[in-house]
Order: sequence, then structure tokens, then C-alpha cells
Amino acid sequence: MDRSNLLLTVLSFGLVSVFYAAFALRLLQVDYFRVPREWSKLAILAAVVFSALWGCFGLVTLGTEHALPLALSSLSDQLRYAGWYAFLLLLLRSDSAQKKSRRGTDWMVFVAIVLTMFGLFAWFSEVMGFEKFGDATRQLLFSSMAFPVFGMVLLEQVFRSATEDSLWSIKPLCLGLSGAFIFDLYLFSQAVLFNHRDDDALSIRGAVHAAIVPLLLLSSTRSHDWISNIRISPKAAFHSATLLIAGVYLMFISAVGYYLRHFGGEWGRALQLGLVIFALSALVMLSLSSAVRAKLRVFLGKHFFRYRYDYREEWLKFTRALSVKNSPQEMGQQVVRALADMLESPAGGLWLKTKGEAAFSQTVRWNMAEVLAKEEVNSPMCQFMLTSGWVINLEEYRSFSRRYGALKLPAWLRELAQAWLVVPLMVGDDIIGFVVLASSRTRMDVNWEVNDLLKTAGQQAASFLAQMQATEALLEVRKFDAFNRMSAFVVHDLKNIVTQLSLMMKNAKRLGNNPEFQQDMLLTVENTLDRMRQMMLQLREGATPPGAAFGVNLGAIVQRIEKVVAGRGRKLEVELLESVDARGHEERLERIIGHVVQNAFDATEPTGRVWLRLDRAGGQARIVVADTGQGMTQDFIRDRLFKPFQTTKQAGMGIGAYESFQYVQELGGKIEVESELKKGTTVTIRLPLFETQKESDLHSLGAV
Repeated sequence: MDRSNLLLTVLSFGLVSVFYAAFALRLLQVDYFRVPREWSKLAILAAVVFSALWGCFGLVTLGTEHALPLALSSLSDQLRYAGWYAFLLLLLRSDSAQKKSRRGTDWMVFVAIVLTMFGLFAWFSEVMGFEKFGDATRQLLFSSMAFPVFGMVLLEQVFRSATEDSLWSIKPLCLGLSGAFIFDLYLFSQAVLFNHRDDDALSIRGAVHAAIVPLLLLSSTRSHDWISNIRISPKAAFHSATLLIAGVYLMFISAVGYYLRHFGGEWGRALQLGLVIFALSALVMLSLSSAVRAKLRVFLGKHFFRYRYDYREEWLKFTRALSVKNSPQEMGQQVVRALADMLESPAGGLWLKTKGEAAFSQTVRWNMAEVLAKEEVNSPMCQFMLTSGWVINLEEYRSFSRRYGALKLPAWLRELAQAWLVVPLMVGDDIIGFVVLASSRTRMDVNWEVNDLLKTAGQQAASFLAQMQATEALLEVRKFDAFNRMSAFVVHDLKNIVTQLSLMMKNAKRLGNNPEFQQDMLLTVENTLDRMRQMMLQLREGATPPGAAFGVNLGAIVQRIEKVVAGRGRKLEVELLESVDARGHEERLERIIGHVVQNAFDATEPTGRVWLRLDRAGGQARIVVADTGQGMTQDFIRDRLFKPFQTTKQAGMGIGAYESFQYVQELGGKIEVESELKKGTTVTIRLPLFETQKESDLHSLGAV
């Protein structure tokens, strides 16, 4: 060691011995060695005393060539780590009211004892020259590297488990010790990997440990009760276990790397570097693996905690997930993902009631296959969930179906390979939908705790979805109010137009032969047409026609629409299989069929085909309009096609499809849409028949 490093080392050890000796006197002054004894205070006092001894023996070592001071310095170094271990473990195990959580610290106590015993054995072997179990110096280096790794685990556990009240006093302690542990980890890991210590880092080690004394003093001054309100949590245990596993893994790789370099000859260093890079890459891949994290979380919850979940953490996370979205579709996605995260499930789907139908359909899917089948509200599965409120475990159903009584699963659910759990979404005594979750990434027992958590979370999710749907319906009502207010202005303009045209017709009887009047009349008619076109741009589709529905000849309507299309330079292929009369208002039915035909032409290139077929099917009139146009997605058909103010056109208010859907339903009919992107769309309109019974009337006249 050169002169500059020697002076720096002397100063470093002098600082650590003086600072820790002063801190020990301070602790004795505030009764840290009183009766009755508090073990946590005795543990920190022991750690501080051994730190002071480590500094003193280090100074003696620099001034003498005897081996005893060096051995005592090394022993003090290990014992002070044991003192910090004891103190941190007592912080975690102190609360007698939380005996259930002590199982989470049992493994930490065991690891601390094993590490301390291994370190003492390595120290004894080096002092006594005992080489039967390998290089004692090498073993001592390994133990010195393991000490700060486990110290970081304990610190992370203490920090994450501290309450808000105790965090203020414990934070300086955690910051100070973490800095010292990180420095030691760097120093000894480098020594293990490259088989020599960094003299520069070693010379300032004492100063680094002395620098944390003010932080320790600050913590002890802020609160004499070090053990205030510290609880162990599953989340903290998970992070601690992850950190411990990573540390043990790196220690193992360091040992393998050392022997590769030692026995590798000329290739030793290259093999060692290659192993380090490979090991770090593998560690990153494993840490990013959802399946590995899931297995570790389930293992910790099963073996170290009475309850699997930290309910406060789960509920806050679930509530945050449901509160960040602004539409039922986005919230549905969050509901599926939030429920799936609770059980480490990688996929799921949401079924909600279909608009205008008493059935549930898949509205949201996350990493799950698309299911087109619908589940009727009165189906056995829905009625079972409605009456029992149970979460259906499909694995349990397949092995012990009698537990579910007479429940019959639908075919689509039996064929869904990923399906695992069916979670009902209940609002009061009504079921608004259900969630199907895929099998977990790791084996998980669905016990009473999991069932209760899913049922409660499902109820909260259902209330959020119901509220969002009610809000959306209210917004639609408000849009209709705005639409009605706009209609009032249009009616006012129509009244003015009618008045103007009436006056023109009245004067035409008297001035019809006047050329100037004729010119003015043409200008008036042209102006009136322009004004009406502007109104049509503002308000699509007129008001509901008055009067009751009556028989309408659909064939005549189709022929008129065909002529209109031909006048626009397009061709509508018409197939009239038979004369069909339907119940309704002629003008409105013509507008609805014309609207569907026009949409088909708008979505189809001039070279494409649009055809219409009229016939009877299933006791109803059937109008089929098909095209080879752009087509629509299933999401658009389900979520937007028949909703008001939803349109893909640059002009228009999106009222036509909604009015058509509503009016056909009022008549007792139905509109069905089948579409595929880039292949075309088929719209089927089914209407109730209007039977004229002409033949029976003729027979009655003949009889007379």
C-alpha cells in the first residue's frame, strides 16, 4: 500500500472508531442498556459497539505486523453485521398483535443465522489455517459479499413495511445503512469476481461507514421508539424475496466465475466475462417473466401468510383501475384486466347485455378468442349465477359437478379452451354481465378467500359499469334534447317557406301571365330549394308520420327505389320473388329501405355490386340488401352502428340507422347485419306481414 493510501486508510479507520464510539456513548446516555431490557435497543447498541471496535482494531492492524489485530478486526466486522441483522429483524417481529405475520419473517431469521454462522466458520478457518473445506480466504470473501446482500433485503423489507407515521423516523436509518451496504457489496463482489480487492475503495471504507453515523443519530433523535407500527406485508415480502434470490444467484455465478477463471488457463478470463454477461441476461429475462413472478407471489402467499392478499393494496389498485376510463368499452377492458391481475390470469373476456336483446354477448376480450355466440338472460348458467351469486370454477365443475346442482354450461363455454372462472357482475338482485377468466400462469387454489374477493370485486365493477352506462344513456338523452331544439328552428324555417310559397301560389292565379312575375317566381322557387337543402343538411330524416300502421306494398317501394338509383347512374340488382305486403307507414318504410340501399352504394365502388331481394321467410316479410363494399368490423356493428349520433360519414348526424332500428322494432320486426372487412355487408330487414285476405273476400261475394 503506498503512502497516500496508507494515510487515507488511517484517517478512515480513525473516523469510524471515533464516530461510532461517540454514538455508543450517546445511546448509553439515553438508557439503551436499561432494565427491563429492550432487545431492539440492545441490538443497535451491539452493532454500534462492534463498529467502533472494527475501527480500533483496523488502526492497530496498520501499526503492527501481528495477525491478531487483523483477525479481531475481521471478527468485529462480521459481528457488527450480525448486530444490524438482529436490529432489523426485531423491527419486523416486534408487534405481538401481529403474530400471524411472523411467519413472513421466519425465513429471514433462518437466513441471518446461516449467514452469520458461515461467516464465523470462514473466519475461524482462515485464522486457524483450516483448509479441509476449501480456500478459507475465498470463503470469507463470499460471506463478506453475502452480508450486504441480505442487509439490503432486510432494509427493503423494513422500509416497505413502515407506516406513514414511523416512516419519518426510520427513513434516515434506511438511507444510511443502504449506502454502507451498497459500498460493501461493490467492494467485496469485485474482490470475488477479480480475485483482488480495490485498494482505493478499501482505504475509504471506514470513512463511508463513519458518514452514516449522523443519519443514525438523526433517526434515534426523531423517535426513541424504533419499532413503532412496522408491519410486514405480502408485497414487501415479494420484493424482498426477489432481491434475495437475485443476490444468491449472483453470488453463485461469482463462485462459478472464479473457478472458471482459476481452472480455465488462457481462456479463463474470457470464459469468466462470458459467464457474467450470460448470467445477467438470464436474470433480466427471469425478472421480466410474468409466470415466474406469479409463481413466486403464490408461493410466498401460500407458505408465509395466513391471508393470500393484502386487501388494502388490492382494493386501492382495483379502484384506481376502474376510475381512469371514460367509456363502457374502456372500463370493460380495465375490469377484465383488474380481475385477471388478482389471480395472475393472462386473458379474459367481458359479456354484457346486447342492446335491444335479452342476451349477453362478448363486448370486451383481452388475449382471448372471439366468441360470437350469445348467452340468453334466462339460460341455466345466468339463472344459477343470479340466484347463488357464485363464482363458477370450471375446473371444479368438471371434477365435481354435483356441487353446482343442476347447472348446465353452454356449449360455447365448454369449447373455450382457456376458460377457468366465470365471475358474475351483480348490481343488487340483477346481473348485468359476467367475466370469463383464463387459467392462471401458475397453479392456484381457488379457496373461500379467492371466491369472496372475486365476488366483492365483481360487485364493485358492476356498479361502475352500470353507472357508466346510465351516464352514457343520459348523454344520449341530452343530445336528443339538443336535436329537438334544433328541430324547432327548422320547423320555424319551414313555416316561413310554406308562407312564402302560399303567397306565390295565391298571386299566380292573378299574375300568372306576367313575364316579370314568372321570372320572380322561378327565383323564389330556386331560393326555397336552397334553403330546404340547407335544412336537410342540419336535420336528416323527417318526423314520425301520424296515424296507425297499415298495409304497404313493398314491391312498389323497391321499384321506385330502383328508378331513383338508375337516375343517379348506378345499378341496383333487384330480385322480387313474390308480392309482399308489410305493416307500416309507406313513406317511412321507403325512407328506411332507401337509406340502407344508399349506404350500400356509399360503401361500394362503382365497379362493385349492390343487390336487393324481397321475399317471405318465417312468416315475415324479408328485404335483403347486400353489397361487395368495404364492410364493417364486429366492434363497430355492436357498439356504434345503431346508436344515435354515431356515423362514419363526414356529413350527417348519424340518425338514419338509429331511426331505422327503432322503427323496425316498434313494428315488431328486426334488422340483422352481417359484414366482413373488404368483402361486403348484408343487411336483412324483417317486417310483420300484412294479410289482405282478398281470396276469402271474393268467396264471400260469390256466396252472396
